[in-house]
Amino acid sequence: MKKAVVFILILILASFTADVFAQGCPMCKTALEEARNNGSSVGNTLNSGILYLLALPYLIASVFGIIWYKNARAKKRTAAL
Repeated sequence: MKKAVVFILILILASFTADVFAQGCPMCKTALEEARNNGSSVGNTLNSGILYLLALPYLIASVFGIIWYKNARAKKRTAAL
């Protein structure tokens, strides 16, 4: 039960993170700065894409973790009977 509370707390804290602005290469950064000066929203779109690609592996790992947890719990129940 305590592990579930810690997991839920981590999920809640992760949902309140600040916006991340991460452009790596200098050419991309220059192009995005010029687009932002012209009033384009290309930079915001790229940042959203980066966050999406960053979150996907964690989502997949969470799904596998939940499946593993449920299977382990079911095995404990059958072993106890």
